[in-house]
This record gives sequence, structure tokens and C-alpha cells, in this order.
Amino acid sequence: MRFRLMAMLILILAGKTHAAGTYHEVIYPPSTKAGELEFGVTYTLWIPDGVQRIRGIIVHQHGCGSGACKGGATAAYDLHWQALAKKWDCALLGPSYHQEDKQNCRLWCDPRNGSEKTFLKSLADFAAKSKHPELEMVPWCLWGHSGGGFWASLMQTKFPERIVAIWFRSGTAFSAWEKGDVPKPEIPEAAYSVPMMLNPGGKEKDDKRFSGAWTGSMAMFKAYRAKGAPAGFAPDPRTAHECGDSRYLAIPFFDACLALRLPDKDAKDQKLKAIDPKTPWLAEILGEKAEAAASFKGNVAESVWLPNESVAKAWAEYVKTGAVADTTPPAAATEVKAITKDQTVEITWQAEADFESGILAFVIQRDGKDLAQLPEKPVGRFGRPLFQSMSYHDTPEKPLPEMRFVDRSPKPGANHEYRIIVINSAGLRSEGSKIAVVP
Repeated sequence: MRFRLMAMLILILAGKTHAAGTYHEVIYPPSTKAGELEFGVTYTLWIPDGVQRIRGIIVHQHGCGSGACKGGATAAYDLHWQALAKKWDCALLGPSYHQEDKQNCRLWCDPRNGSEKTFLKSLADFAAKSKHPELEMVPWCLWGHSGGGFWASLMQTKFPERIVAIWFRSGTAFSAWEKGDVPKPEIPEAAYSVPMMLNPGGKEKDDKRFSGAWTGSMAMFKAYRAKGAPAGFAPDPRTAHECGDSRYLAIPFFDACLALRLPDKDAKDQKLKAIDPKTPWLAEILGEKAEAAASFKGNVAESVWLPNESVAKAWAEYVKTGAVADTTPPAAATEVKAITKDQTVEITWQAEADFESGILAFVIQRDGKDLAQLPEKPVGRFGRPLFQSMSYHDTPEKPLPEMRFVDRSPKPGANHEYRIIVINSAGLRSEGSKIAVVP
């Protein structure tokens, strides 16, 4: 086993901080008991600083195979997804199952095989250790890639009243249960009230290995939409099974659904709000134009559902190009510090990811002139280049970069002034940060 396990123990790391939040980690060993999870699993939870009461949990669930499992280990460290969580006083949860490539993925991606119970146990343990008891009760946004989408679709049939919305990236269990490959769940009426987006890669359609992700996504969309479910379909024209730049539509989609469905902070009734059927925007399936529901002339039961005008515009661009543009610059960096060490200067800072476009890089300025860019050449193997380069699985690749730069060429005896400029993935620059002075 490549993964480090602690025999019969749960490791909980509380109080470990990174950026503007706190991380908590629980590790469960594999079980040999009937009905329990046969794989070990690590859950990492990020809680934003200053949150009095957590309102929800955004679950970023990886797919099948050892590479996907390892990719899931960094999901809670993602600055861009953290920005969404912080906006809504939510926690960000990244599971990482200890599965090897030759092992049966459905032993975890079908939650009825034990992962449902372990997931719920993790919430109870996080609630106790973080001193946020509400974690056991708050609703979830479920994002799932491949096997993670398989897992999310079955969780939808078990806990529809707990789910704000679901993003299915190239995966769902719908076709598997319709064909009898897995036991068909009983689908409660409430499952058809959960907003969802099916997001296959356009190149999966004719791919021998991944064509099922396309056909399964389309089949689920049609079946649930026929039942009146608020379901959308957003094929990515640039990708196959990799996640590409799907986050630039997924994050606005969840943002809109959280706005529509989260109970008011001071409300006595903390049940999720129902979707108003009169407010969405609609589009033809495989079309590229969305309209307000009142203006839509097509068959509503076969239409793509979109939560509001802003998401509708982003969807229309995404299904054409596989990306979403941005015209708003990022916020400035904060807490810039410069400390002399020997004959160098160490500069550190903090920055929140631009909500629309994340962070591409930072420009370090000395005395009003550009000194360096961090990273010098941002990497984007599966989508836009980013400060935290993205993996196949929409998670930051290791090693995780630090907001830290060492100036190795300061002038002896000079009073230097340092600023940080944030650049988002659309290439837009922030205003300069406050100046850090080194005498």
C-alpha cells in the first residue's frame, strides 16, 4: 500500500493553518467488516478564518484510480475553490481514497459499499474536533469527477434534502443502474429538486474508453429533466476525460445555487430553499444560446436549465470555447512583509484567488520596478496556467507553492520598497499592494 495508514487510529490535525483558514484531517483505515469501507481514506477539511457558523460544505470528490486518489489529497488546498467556500461561510472538503489501480473502484464510488457511512463519520469527527457541531447538519454542494460523479449521483438518491447542487464532471451512475450493473436505487421525488449540471468532455463522445461518460451524462440529463429536475448540460468542446477549465463555470454555478438555496443566516427554518421555476434561463440541448424562461419557445422538458442570467452567459461561452472570459481585475495582495536575512530579503504575502479567474502569478516589485514573477513560467497542462498548477483532476499539483520570494540581490545599505501585483488567469493585474519597506 502506497498510502500511509495509521492502524486502527484516526489522525486529526487541528490548528494547522495555511493562508486564511484552518485545516483538519481525518484518516480511516480499511475495514474487513461487512457493509463497511474496504479502502482506507483521508479526508481534509478547510474552514475559512472568522466563520462563526458554517453554512455548508463543498465536497470536491475525485475519480477512480491511484492517480485520481492522490490528486484528491490537495483538493482542500485549492485557493480558487476556497474563495467560493469563504464567500458563503462554507467548509471545503477533499476526500482521498487509498485505492490502487487494480482494485475495484466501485467499492468506494458506490456509497452503499461503505463510503456513505465513512463520509458521515468524518463529518461527525470534524464537528467535534473543529468545535463546529453544525458540520453534521449543514447541506452539501457535491462536485464529482468520473467515479466521483458516480458517487454523487447515488448520494443524491439517499440525501436529496441535504444537497444544494451537484456538478457531474464526466461521470454518473445513472446508466450503470439502468443497465443493472449496480443495484438500481429508489429515487425519491426530492431528488428531482436538486439543481445539477452534467459536464462531459466533448471529445469523450467518440472515445472508446470514455464514451460512456458522454452517453451516461446525456441519459441522466434527459431522464431527470423529463421529471422537471433543474438540470443543465454543459459539454466541454476542448477536452476528453480531463477536467480542463470546467471550474470557471462550476464555481459560478455553485455560487448561484448557494444564493438561491441556502437558508438565511438568522432563519429559524434551516431547510434548503426550493428553486423558483419561473426564474431560470433555458437553452436548447447542444445549443449555444440561452434565454429567460419567459422568452423560451422550445420544449421546456428537454431544455438546459440554468440558474440565472450570469451563469447563462457563462454557459453560452463555455459550450463554444471551453472557457469563460473575465474583465474584472483581481483584488490586491495583503499582509506583505519583507525581512532581511543575511544578505537577502524574504518577502511574504497573502492573496485570495480572484473569484472569476483564480491566480496566474504574482509580480514582485522593488522600488517601483518589476523584479520577478512567481512562478516565472506558470504551468497549465490541462487548462489555463495557474499559480497552483492544475492536475487532470481539477486539483492543485504538488508541491504546493508558497506566497514567498527571496530577493538575493538587494543593494547593501539601501532602503528598498517592495510591492506585490496579483495576476489572474485572464491576464488582468491587480492594484499594487501596500508597500513593505526594508531599511
